[in-house]
Amino acid sequence: MAATTLADARAIAASVTDPELPQLTLADLGVLRDVRVSDDGTVVVSITPTYSGCPAMEVMRRDLRAALLDAGYPQVEVRTVLSPPWSSDWITPEGRRKLAAAGIAPPGPAPRRSGPVLVQLGPPRQTVACPQCGSPDTTEISPFSGTACKALRRCEACHEPFEHVKEL
Repeated sequence: MAATTLADARAIAASVTDPELPQLTLADLGVLRDVRVSDDGTVVVSITPTYSGCPAMEVMRRDLRAALLDAGYPQVEVRTVLSPPWSSDWITPEGRRKLAAAGIAPPGPAPRRSGPVLVQLGPPRQTVACPQCGSPDTTEISPFSGTACKALRRCEACHEPFEHVKEL
């Protein structure tokens, strides 16, 4: 397969949108790990779930296969890669911009862990700026929103509810 054809396959895979955050592509979200061509000509796409048991994975696989098959690639395989696990740090700057433009607070830096994990006895205090007005005075309403990777928050300044992509 020619380099331009591989580049085209990568561009097509990178343009597939996330089923739960359709304003983001799988590349924006950092879920798209690799696109390559095997010796037999099969386009092999590797993706990583945002968290274990992510229900959107099957739709992502289906959408990637359909996009590449529709573009004329005769054989497509979509693989799930679990190591290293996905991190919200993999969301691209463009993806973060798109989230904020859609009224969804992008995640801050993912927690860094080495050695034992400290047990916190109270709820963690987290400052998340409101994507509507920018106020840091927000409150978590629910640790889960439309998807398990988002929390529901409310701005105390403008009183608007909004979703926040969790740091993982």
